[in-house]
Amino acid sequence: MIDKISYSPLNIMSSVQPKDNSGEGAADLGKRFGSFLNDAITNLNTQQQQVDQLNQSFIKGELSDVHQLTIASEKASLGLELTVQVRNKVLEAYQEMMRMQL
Repeated sequence: MIDKISYSPLNIMSSVQPKDNSGEGAADLGKRFGSFLNDAITNLNTQQQQVDQLNQSFIKGELSDVHQLTIASEKASLGLELTVQVRNKVLEAYQEMMRMQL
């Protein structure tokens, strides 16, 4: 029983990109981006909790299919790596903006 991966790159990018003539300001786009990041962190936390539950089931001997645990842990690991890389890019962009001279 393998779950489909819920994120596709096209769907993620379409939700972040501004639309033409929408009248949204930078504050509105910032809030949308912030809510997108909060949703991603919440999803990552949910994945980690699922891995913890599967780990406990495995330790107790209740889990008959070890592949579920392996797949869930890899999904959580990849999600964490992606989160760390996004954080690093955001920090680099912030530091670059702070170095700019007016």
